[in-house]
Amino acid sequence: MTDYKYVNYAWNDNHASTLDPVERLVYRSNILGADQRITNTGGGNTSSKILQKDPLNGQDVEVLWVKGSGGDLRTATKENFSSLYQSKLFELRDSYLARSDRGLKTPLEDSMVAMQSHTTFNLNPRAASIDTPLHSFLPGKHVDHMHPNAIIAIAASRNCEQLTREIFGGEMAYVHWMRPGFELGLAMQKIAEANPQCRSIMMGQHGFICWHDDDKSCYTQTLTFIERASIYIEEKYNAKGGHPAAFGGQKYQTLALEKRRAALAELLPWLRGKVSQHNRFIATIQDDDTILRFVNSHHAQRLAELGTSCPDHFLRTKIKPLYIDWDPQKESATDLRHKLERGLEKYRVDYAEYYNRCKHPDSPPMRDPNPTVILIPGLGMIAWGKDKSESRVTAEFYNCAVEVMRGAEAIDEYIALPQQEAFDIEYWSLEEVKLKRMPPEKELARTVTIVIGAGSGIGKETAHRLAPEGTHIVCVDLNAQSAEATANELIKKLGTGIGVAGSDISGCGPAVGLSADITNRQSIRTMLDQVALAYGGFDHIAVTAGIFVPSDTTGHIPDEKWPLTFAINVTGSYLVADEAAKTWRDQGLPGSLVLTTSANAVVAKKGSLAYDTSKAAANHLVRELAIELAPLVRVNGVAPATVVQGSAMFPRDRVIGSLAKYNIPYSEEEPTESLVNKLAKFYAERTLTKSPITPTDQAEAYFLLISKRLSKTTGQIITVDGGLHEAFLR
Repeated sequence: MTDYKYVNYAWNDNHASTLDPVERLVYRSNILGADQRITNTGGGNTSSKILQKDPLNGQDVEVLWVKGSGGDLRTATKENFSSLYQSKLFELRDSYLARSDRGLKTPLEDSMVAMQSHTTFNLNPRAASIDTPLHSFLPGKHVDHMHPNAIIAIAASRNCEQLTREIFGGEMAYVHWMRPGFELGLAMQKIAEANPQCRSIMMGQHGFICWHDDDKSCYTQTLTFIERASIYIEEKYNAKGGHPAAFGGQKYQTLALEKRRAALAELLPWLRGKVSQHNRFIATIQDDDTILRFVNSHHAQRLAELGTSCPDHFLRTKIKPLYIDWDPQKESATDLRHKLERGLEKYRVDYAEYYNRCKHPDSPPMRDPNPTVILIPGLGMIAWGKDKSESRVTAEFYNCAVEVMRGAEAIDEYIALPQQEAFDIEYWSLEEVKLKRMPPEKELARTVTIVIGAGSGIGKETAHRLAPEGTHIVCVDLNAQSAEATANELIKKLGTGIGVAGSDISGCGPAVGLSADITNRQSIRTMLDQVALAYGGFDHIAVTAGIFVPSDTTGHIPDEKWPLTFAINVTGSYLVADEAAKTWRDQGLPGSLVLTTSANAVVAKKGSLAYDTSKAAANHLVRELAIELAPLVRVNGVAPATVVQGSAMFPRDRVIGSLAKYNIPYSEEEPTESLVNKLAKFYAERTLTKSPITPTDQAEAYFLLISKRLSKTTGQIITVDGGLHEAFLR
């Protein structure tokens, strides 16, 4: 069967025939993981039992290749799979059986996971998954364990076992909820032995697993089971009234898109501050028809309170979301804030009670008690994570939970995993080990930095310097295409996402490109609101935009260029700070602002009167803003000397003008790069270090001032001029 409605069939015989057995496993995994209706990000695992030569004795041995701990099927490579001797896994199974009646299950299961490393084939460093016994003990050569919404909807139904028989007959057996491990693997082995015709098992509250001796048949079988479950659910769903009747029908109305986004832009920074009491979070909003149908429904509050069912879901979304019973048509934004404050307070209390009620003597300390999913009628869902990627995945997982609830309610009654079982997964020592294996967070992790002027020169270099430190970068420029180009350069380095602010900016990645005119207050406010919709708020701003108008032969600039110089170099920075201050204060999280001044601010010279005086004003603006925004925001400045290389402020005509001004020999036919190098060398010779000053040098200063390395520094100007003695304080 290759004609499916609810899943995508992607197997290609021609491609598969070119692959060796391990590559075929990777291929099967990738095409399964590419369809989120089959399994969620990071969820599920696959395996193949393959005959290979033992590196020690050259004998053929059966090796289990199975997706290891962590990783994602969609993007998995060979390096994401563990390879284990089947014979040694069977020895572990026998050891487990011999010890299973001598103590508590959890310590025994944990010790068996640690022992799995002793079964490693060919020194493969990938840590084995806790699901390894499920794959090893089932009879098929190829095994798929997936978490499709349609299957989990059945698994999370009160009458799961009965429904499994009704939908699948004897082709799918049933096993009640058990945490993954040796106990579950042995239970599945017994089921398979007792039911030779069975090729699949429904895992209560969890998902399903199926097997076959042919890998293509295993893949097709996986899709077929999901298709059958989906057809059954949709028939029952439509028979009960379909979308209009979903979740008990509509209770609240959705705000119009423009009003909805305006309300979210105003709310999100404040809310980010409230949920970031322990750790800063990055937001992803979702307000499409699917999630709004749920949050606006009569049953949303009841279902949300039950929490999620599948362990893969609540590890991201916590035991339950925070649902706010707010009527967007009758209650105000102020009412919503009051309800959110009370809701957050109660959520934290509830979470602490859940932890204290369910904890064991050796449980890890309680984690952040704030919700990672907030549901608001009329507005949608707000998901939180340590970075944009995690918050997007959190949103994805709660979408899966909503689909599971929709299906379960259509065919039966949705039930959640018992809280003690949920706790034992959330605070499982093996999950704690997995968390500890993760690399430490980067210096600017969990933050958002706006770089104004990021389309070129110092701003672009600053964006590139800050991004690898873990901060999310908002690239802002008057030229939207230049801003988007810088954002997309960063995304290529850092990971997936979109750099262009399209119709749904909330779907952006680690960087985004936006346009703004810093001489226009409304343009700045619009940009800051877009940042709120993209990330939930912001922490730092670096203003690198500036203008230099070359003088004519008399040393003057046109009268209309004088106010333009001040508008961009001084007033623009003030307007950015003044608008950002509203958000910073509402958010309540410490931040930093770095403005760009110049060594020329303290060095008077001929031919740059407007520029130099504007930069002198910018110097004092730094000091004034440091006082105005204290203690929440640190304000500092970076004062470059003449940066020629890579600067948008030095087009070819200005370079030639400067060469002529300083009587530096040049030819009109020379390439621009040659002319720039001559001028840069001339300026370098005037400094103490005798080295050209580059945008990279300036970017390092911005990084230092934004980071916590100079956390007690505010109201100061850091000069990066190569040692220009004329600029020494006097």
